[in-house]
Amino acid sequence: DASDRAQLCLNELPDCEFIATNLDRVTHLTDAQEWAGNATMVGAVKGCTGREPTLVGKPAPLMIDYIADKYSISDRSRICMVGDRLDTDISFGRNNGLKSCLTLSGVTSEKEVLRKAPRKSGTEHIDPDYYVETINDFFPA
Repeated sequence: DASDRAQLCLNELPDCEFIATNLDRVTHLTDAQEWAGNATMVGAVKGCTGREPTLVGKPAPLMIDYIADKYSISDRSRICMVGDRLDTDISFGRNNGLKSCLTLSGVTSEKEVLRKAPRKSGTEHIDPDYYVETINDFFPA
């Protein structure tokens, strides 16, 4: 399987880089279906190789550093990260000096945002600047 191949490459090829796209704890196929996320695979590879990955996806700064440099954006607060996950999208915005807007079309409910319902583990201290029902709210009807 993929983790076996990753382990073999990382253990046998000293110059092989361990890259992870995200460390999502869970993923949701539907509101009712929560599955193990990419962090489970990354954790398995870390455990059997003893190596730490380079994180290239949210919330790591690699993408925004590239974009800000490429487009000469010095004031990151003029950028708004829009996404449906507190632990990746909104955390990415907050950690990198961006505004953030949560769409409620993902895994977070309005009750969670307003703290009228318990938050998912790991999201208790992550708050968006704004929130909308869906990205369709950005476009006139």
